[in-house]
Amino acid sequence: MIIMSVDLGKARTGLALSDKTEFLASPYKVIFEKSPNKLPDKVAQAAKEANAELIVVGLPKNMDGSEGESAQNARAFAEKLKELTGLPVEMQDERGTTVTAHHFLNDTNTRGKKRKTVVDEVAATIILQNYLDKHKNK
Repeated sequence: MIIMSVDLGKARTGLALSDKTEFLASPYKVIFEKSPNKLPDKVAQAAKEANAELIVVGLPKNMDGSEGESAQNARAFAEKLKELTGLPVEMQDERGTTVTAHHFLNDTNTRGKKRKTVVDEVAATIILQNYLDKHKNK
């Protein structure tokens, strides 16, 4: 099954896709949209284009595991996505993914504008790979 993950952002939202065997996550695209009203439609369209069968939305928990406003917004976004696509939508803890993404980009010496554009895709890829790894072991 093809799974798409979403790393929500205020201006840029990163998307990643799994292969059909659910083994490997890869960057897919970045959606540039600041309007919280337009973003769910754009993500739903991307899921349709990618033939996604499941969507995983990053859940930005606080480091102590509690959920604040960002997590509530992510849950509301996930519900809207579920309505728009008719697909199952699951949440995946995304604590530390952006930091990890920046470490990967440091390792590959990705700097400047290129870094800004790909960090969200890389974070979405990490979210999805964590989800795949967690479910592979069950």
